[in-house]
Amino acid sequence: MAEHTVRLAPEYAQALNFETYPAAPQIDGVWFHAMKKNRSENGAFMEYVRLDEQGVQGLPGQLTPRQISVSWAAPKRINAFHIHVKQEQNEIWCVLQGQLMIWLVDCREGSPTLGVKRKLVFSGEQPMMVHIPSGVAHGYQAGEQGATLLYTMDAQFDITDPNEGRLPWNFFGDDLWAEDMG
Repeated sequence: MAEHTVRLAPEYAQALNFETYPAAPQIDGVWFHAMKKNRSENGAFMEYVRLDEQGVQGLPGQLTPRQISVSWAAPKRINAFHIHVKQEQNEIWCVLQGQLMIWLVDCREGSPTLGVKRKLVFSGEQPMMVHIPSGVAHGYQAGEQGATLLYTMDAQFDITDPNEGRLPWNFFGDDLWAEDMG
C-alpha cells in the first residue's frame, strides 16, 4: 500500500481506494453541441437550430431535419433500446426539462468503434445536443422528476413500417441502469 500524508487507522486504510477518471469512450459519428440558455429574471430563451438549404447550421456535423418530435418521460422510466436499420435515420437529442441518463452502443458492423458503450447524463439545466447515427443503439432513463426530450430526425416516422428496431432494455446488461451508489 502506498504511503499517505495523512495516516489512517488500519481498518480504514485497508478499505481505501481512489477513483480514476479515464477519458470517456468515443463512438464514431456521435458528436455533441453545447446549447446556450439565456436567463433573465422573468424566464429563459434558447435557440434550438437554425436551418438553411443544407440543413442545420453551425453544428459539428450534417443533419437535414425531416421530423421534429417531443417525448415526455415519466420519473425513472427506462425507454431502451432503439436502433434504426431499415433505412438511414440519424437523430439529434436535446433534453429541455428534467434529466436523462442516456446510453449509446455502437452496433454497426465494420465500425471502428463497434461495441463501444457511452453513458451521458443530459439535463434541461444545461442543455446539450447529441447526434446519434443510424446503427447506434440508444436508450434512456428519466430522472426523479421525469424529463422532456426534443429530438430531430432526418427521416420521418412511418407508422405502417416503423424503422425503430428494439433490443431489450437490459440487452447490454442490467448494470447499465443501476444507480451510482458511490
